[in-house]
Amino acid sequence: MPVDVRRAARMTDYWLVLVQRTWKGSVVSSFVVPFLYVLAMGVLLGGFVKADPAELEGATDYLAFVAPGLVAAQAMTTVFGEVTYPVMGMIKWNRAYYGMIASPLGVPEVVFAHLAFVVFRVAVVSAVFLAVMAPFGVFSSPYGVVLAFLAQLLLGLAFAAPIYALTVSLPNESGFALIFRLGMIPMFLFSGAFFPIANLDAPLEALARVTPLWHGVDLTRMLVLGEVDVVMALVHVAYLAALVLGGWVLATRILERRLIT
Repeated sequence: MPVDVRRAARMTDYWLVLVQRTWKGSVVSSFVVPFLYVLAMGVLLGGFVKADPAELEGATDYLAFVAPGLVAAQAMTTVFGEVTYPVMGMIKWNRAYYGMIASPLGVPEVVFAHLAFVVFRVAVVSAVFLAVMAPFGVFSSPYGVVLAFLAQLLLGLAFAAPIYALTVSLPNESGFALIFRLGMIPMFLFSGAFFPIANLDAPLEALARVTPLWHGVDLTRMLVLGEVDVVMALVHVAYLAALVLGGWVLATRILERRLIT
């Protein structure tokens, strides 16, 4: 649906105030957790993992393999936290969305502004995570790091738009437990962040390959390590972009029907 970006930009003050009021609650998840992840999974656990680079998708060691996957996984978990309970709250509890659409703003502008805020949160978390990784020597080039950062923004949107659409379609928050348990957690564990999905049984490997996180992990890893398969990278980008577009259309239509009709 068409969106007036200039009108959506008028909501910047609202989201800035929200950041000012809530940033302390996200300090640990945004700054401390990335360091602990890399230290625990990459350095400490990685010291016990001895594998040929051919078995680690070109990574020289387990740290180089797992760190890019952790970046993508952190982007995903950030999005889940931002477009489930907070979105439901703006519909059901504080009803902020109703106040927004009572102004000249329309539903597309409201959704656009909220998703833009989610992308901002993903950008902050991903930038910190990549900065934490820098001293560990896993980057092949600065260009790859920049592209990997941009890939996190696309990955974040690829999760944010569809999950946003799912959230606004739910009557209440009771369905979030299933979303986290059957969606986020299995993807976090089995989408290639911690081990190559080729180690899974064939049906599970095929299932892993259709998850957005696997596409994000594989794209991030090849960019960080400098082992870019151009065709596969384009497939990843196209897949994630399709999720963004489809999620956006569904989110705006469902929210408009819920708030207005």
